[in-house]
Amino acid sequence: MSETITVWFHSTCSKCRKLQALLEEAGRPFESRFYRDQPPEPAEVEELLGMLGMRDPIELMRKKEAAFSEFGIEGLDREGRLEALRSHPELLERPILVWNGRAVVARPPEKGLELLES
Repeated sequence: MSETITVWFHSTCSKCRKLQALLEEAGRPFESRFYRDQPPEPAEVEELLGMLGMRDPIELMRKKEAAFSEFGIEGLDREGRLEALRSHPELLERPILVWNGRAVVARPPEKGLELLES
């Protein structure tokens, strides 16, 4: 297992920036995964779902994003939802902190620190 902390990050997201500040304050180095520039492949989302303890890709989606309703995400099967996250990475909930084989959607951002302390 990697001890590297990875944050799935979007630069205009206030929660992402807050998590970044908290990690820097705590002296915890991390890598940023700019998922909108490098959309995740379905296998990567599957791995992330496992670390998060989620079963359905829809649990990891921002349901208020326009793409969610525009593309009828609720009516898609699992493969369709995984593909939707690849083709429309803005649907991915954020920030996500990944560390040591575990992950958390850091909303609020303090949840990221809680994972590191557990």
